[in-house]
Amino acid sequence: MASSKKPAPNKHKNSTPVATTSSQLQTRLASCLASVLRPSQKLLLAFSGGLDSRVLLELLAVLRPDIGFELSAMHVHHGLSPNADDWAKFCSDTCAALNIPIQIAYVNVSKRSGLGVEAAARDARYQALLSADADYVVLAHHQDDQAETLLLQLLRGAGAKGLSGMAIQDAQRRLLRPLLDVSRAELLAFAQQQYLQWITDESNEDVSYDRNYCRHEILPVMEKRFPVAKQTLARSASHLAEAAALLDELAQIDAGQIDTGQLDLSVLASLSEPRAKNLLRWWLAANGQSLPSTVRLQEMLRQLLTAKAEAGVKISVNNEGVYLRRYQGFAYLEFNHNSLPIALVWQGEPELRLPDNSRLIFEQKIGCGLAFKRLGITKLRIAHRAGGERFKPDLAKPTRTLKHLLQEANMPPWQRERLPLIYCDDSLALVPGVGVACHLQAREDEAGLMILWEQTRP
Repeated sequence: MASSKKPAPNKHKNSTPVATTSSQLQTRLASCLASVLRPSQKLLLAFSGGLDSRVLLELLAVLRPDIGFELSAMHVHHGLSPNADDWAKFCSDTCAALNIPIQIAYVNVSKRSGLGVEAAARDARYQALLSADADYVVLAHHQDDQAETLLLQLLRGAGAKGLSGMAIQDAQRRLLRPLLDVSRAELLAFAQQQYLQWITDESNEDVSYDRNYCRHEILPVMEKRFPVAKQTLARSASHLAEAAALLDELAQIDAGQIDTGQLDLSVLASLSEPRAKNLLRWWLAANGQSLPSTVRLQEMLRQLLTAKAEAGVKISVNNEGVYLRRYQGFAYLEFNHNSLPIALVWQGEPELRLPDNSRLIFEQKIGCGLAFKRLGITKLRIAHRAGGERFKPDLAKPTRTLKHLLQEANMPPWQRERLPLIYCDDSLALVPGVGVACHLQAREDEAGLMILWEQTRP
């Protein structure tokens, strides 16, 4: 039965006494935070109420006035345990005692998602945490967690990026893990010295979960022969992170100055197979996609490079409606957005979110774009193609069908179907990726309105 409790002596097998004092741990954390944070940044602690996050909460509360950050917490209520309500109350009471604002986020964990309960709960947790207003979400992952992650990834046959484990700072996702070089034994010693209370999640003892099996069954056996196995595994993860960073640098060199929205297949074909796969992995990651399996990556590379030119390559990247496509010698990602009709009016906003989650971004620039000020344009209508549109973006060329202009611009067919068109009254004024109607274009010395169509993920 899970409950909040005072710490008991560490009875874990092969536990090693630690000499780290509370002040030393506080100093190490302060040094880590000072190297990352700017003054007055907002930190949101993912507070489960367990030992790790309870220690981190205490340390952050002490360091808050010295370093000068804003601190709040979030407890994610998964509803998977009969003790979940008690845990939420414990977390609320603990934060109240330390004068730290806390939010209880209630999430629904699907047991039929195909991910497994553990992964589904993790995804729901991160979705809640990353939706909060914070400069960084602070996680209490420590050295033992890093070792377990490396071991699990080895058993899954992961590559260098997967084996690099977790990073102290993940700027892209706004994650901060300041305890990664601290062992669980040190955290337990701190909790005992400070007489802290924490909760124990009964699921942490369930060895049907892979991570718990590694923690309770595999690592203790390894430590009998290799007492510092966790430290050395964590160190190996750090080395592999450096190797993964070098592979990313190589991919960027191979990619050259390409737009990450598309990948030149002639470049891919010119590389050795290992470098081609490395470039494809990097490009997928740069577009926010999780790394595919070795078999899936091999199949992607084969179809991109060997399928006939007229073949309609469409490969599922994941289970979220993302597809790898090929068109005119380039690879693209197609996002399976909802094809809802557009019926929007622009009235001066810096951006508009479209029904398919893409965006129109409006920027003023001298000598470019739509001469909206000279023409007194204060409203623009946005709509999808209806078919048969004609357009004249070049004064020296005749009016042509929009279909031919889009083909000339090498816009993939699936993008043309979703392309937003910009109308001034009933006149087609601007087509993203093609141009502005010639009679509405800004002169060299006047302000114009540039409109960029950004196709974001769902």
